Amino acid sequence: MIEKGNTCWVCGPENKVGLGVRFEPEGDNGSRAYYTARAEHSGWPGILHGGVALTLMDEAFGWSLYFHGAAGLTGRFEARLRQQIPVGANLVIRAWTTEKRRKFAKAHAEIRQDSESGPLVAEADAMMFLI
Repeated sequence: MIEKGNTCWVCGPENKVGLGVRFEPEGDNGSRAYYTARAEHSGWPGILHGGVALTLMDEAFGWSLYFHGAAGLTGRFEARLRQQIPVGANLVIRAWTTEKRRKFAKAHAEIRQDSESGPLVAEADAMMFLI
């Protein structure tokens, strides 16, 4: 299996300008992480940049595979940003594989505010090429 790098912009512990998000396994096929929306990651004043939210979900897809013995690259990504994410919001990012075949996997991700049962602020579906 491919080893995760230490300089990844989202999760790399050696990347001083990265997000510094640490993922953990969840269940048999998922991942979970926590992130507090920071002002330096805003788009409009006081609102997390939508690209950061999408990046967090994309990273969660990769970790959901990695924690369960696979590695993959995103081939297709379809997302829905449901509401603005204010700077300072505590977020729970989760992803899990929904189907796994020989060369690809399908996955779903979500971001909720404040807790795992809090308001759904973003979600995405992806098709991952297994490597």
